[in-house]
Amino acid sequence: MITSRQHPLVKEFRDLARGAGPLMLLDGWHLLDEAAQARVAVEKIAICGPPTEKESAVVDRLRRAGAQVVEVSGSVLNALSPVSSPTGVVASARIPAVSSASMLAPAPALILAAAGLQDPGNAGAIIRSAAAAGATGVVLDESSADPWGWKALRASMGSAFQIPVVRSRALTALVEDWRRGGVRIVATVPRGGVSMYEVDFTHPTAVLLGGEGPGLPDALAAAADTRATIPMHGNIESLNAAVAAALMLYEAQRQRGCRGGL
Repeated sequence: MITSRQHPLVKEFRDLARGAGPLMLLDGWHLLDEAAQARVAVEKIAICGPPTEKESAVVDRLRRAGAQVVEVSGSVLNALSPVSSPTGVVASARIPAVSSASMLAPAPALILAAAGLQDPGNAGAIIRSAAAAGATGVVLDESSADPWGWKALRASMGSAFQIPVVRSRALTALVEDWRRGGVRIVATVPRGGVSMYEVDFTHPTAVLLGGEGPGLPDALAAAADTRATIPMHGNIESLNAAVAAALMLYEAQRQRGCRGGL
């Protein structure tokens, strides 16, 4: 058992919590289970306390896949985990390699692309909504929160392992590539656009969403085929970014015919 907070593993995991390198930090049994089901490459698992039968099955599966498992004391777990109340396990895993082309299938594509989305909780919630609504992918630009940061991962509840997620340094160029490939670009704007209910989402579509404050950059808004607005009553200025994304994606799902269930 590791009992010293000076152990190299503590620094390694703390660096991961800050988003260092090609690995991500998984905090909690739910995320670890989701990663195992998605066959994410988990490298190290730190456990405090005896796991349940279900948790032991997850650990055994990941150990057979090559993960290193160590037992740690409660004080060390608190040092490894960035959350205030750790749930007994923290792990490091390799960030999935995803190509932007993988987001175009199955047809018709439904992509959510966000620019300047700085809140990691919103980023994770958007990924979760996109997965639930049947989207084919999520793209966040480099000025957005890291979708593989521990806060975003916890907010996504493991949905980031169920849908292609990409962080792009060239979102404008990517949008132009989508347009040339026949994807309809819909920019979400707080006012002045057509009602989202008037937008035809049955074709391959990429929904563009701006950050919590400034909204979409002008270059991205100008690249859109359509500007869409979510109808709002009263003097409400705008909706939370995660709520706006969910409404747009579920309108697309409604038009395409709801699939799946609760």
